Amino acid sequence: MSIFMTARYEVQPDAVDQVTAAIVQFVDYIESAEPGSIMYRAWQNPAKPTEFVHLFEFADEAARELHGQSAAVKRFEAVYIPQLVSGPVKFTQFVEVASVAR
Repeated sequence: MSIFMTARYEVQPDAVDQVTAAIVQFVDYIESAEPGSIMYRAWQNPAKPTEFVHLFEFADEAARELHGQSAAVKRFEAVYIPQLVSGPVKFTQFVEVASVAR
């Protein structure tokens, strides 16, 4: 059964470009090295460019654990964690109720 999660956070204004570049590298890694990460999307709020939301789907708990323990996660955390404002990243797990994909 798939695991759906979001991650929400906000960074310092002068770190937006650095964090955005790190997101792109991170997602490229996920695409090439994590087949159990079915979907991973990262969004930036255009009205508040310091705010980001990531949406991800893991095939199962093993895929989520593999992702969480990867060196790529550690590299990404090293970039964004020092830049956080308004507290730590808020991770939330969801259960799918309905969807459409085209």
